[in-house]
Amino acid sequence: MKEKFVRFMQGRYGTDDYSKFLLGSAVAVMVLNLFLRIGLLNLVVFALLIYVYVRMFSKNIQKRYAENVKYLEWKNKVLGSFQKQKRTAQDRRVNHIYRCPSCKQKIRVPRGKGKICITCPKCKTEFTKKS
Repeated sequence: MKEKFVRFMQGRYGTDDYSKFLLGSAVAVMVLNLFLRIGLLNLVVFALLIYVYVRMFSKNIQKRYAENVKYLEWKNKVLGSFQKQKRTAQDRRVNHIYRCPSCKQKIRVPRGKGKICITCPKCKTEFTKKS
């Protein structure tokens, strides 16, 4: 039986990150529908599941790959912004971030050093701040 399935899946796309996302979305909508009891949500779940299976059994690998690449670009853009905010928040615990008064360049200075003279690496302007 396993060999038959393996032969059937040869030349077909299979699963990828986008299919997993769609399947997770279908499960989330199913759980939401348990509480809301809206008939239209059943249709949405059914449509998502059909689309997941169509993608899995598709022989048009290039098109499915392109869809997955678009999804991954979108996912990385969304997650990247959250990761950037997280890194910035962690960095602010250790460093102060000042702006140069003349060129507005951001300058990172370690905390706890007292009153220090900061030299802008871009325009070489010197200014004094408390770190």
